[in-house]
Amino acid sequence: MTGVVLRRAVAADARAAADVWLRSFGAALPTVVRPRTDDDVRDYFRDVVVPLRETWVAEADEERIVGVMVLDGELLSQLYLDPRWRGRGLGDRFMAVAKERCPDRLSLWTFQVNGPARRFYERHGFVAVETTDGHGNEEREPDVRYVWQP
Repeated sequence: MTGVVLRRAVAADARAAADVWLRSFGAALPTVVRPRTDDDVRDYFRDVVVPLRETWVAEADEERIVGVMVLDGELLSQLYLDPRWRGRGLGDRFMAVAKERCPDRLSLWTFQVNGPARRFYERHGFVAVETTDGHGNEEREPDVRYVWQP
């Protein structure tokens, strides 16, 4: 994929990264109720995600930020792509970075209803190790925890 660079996010990327998250969440999870407003999400990316987490962005020449991935230790806490960029190998590139940064183990949570994400993670060697009724997430949506170990 030419014209797309994966790099560490800087403060100026926070709003664009949050907007990718918003577009992706809305497209992939239309039945999941978000407990936070768009502005709350943007503030969270500005105040917490970009300055305090290992945040990566995909920057496309013609569109700016088209993907975001966030690592918090071994937790892959965010991996979202602009809906127009799904299916182009960008998620695979982010996953390679995540495994390079955390070569011994990665874990993540995703919603049970997110079949495409679950298939993506399973294709990358993640194994479902726990399911819940959603009591531990803000959305109160049933979820599943995945773990990858080489």
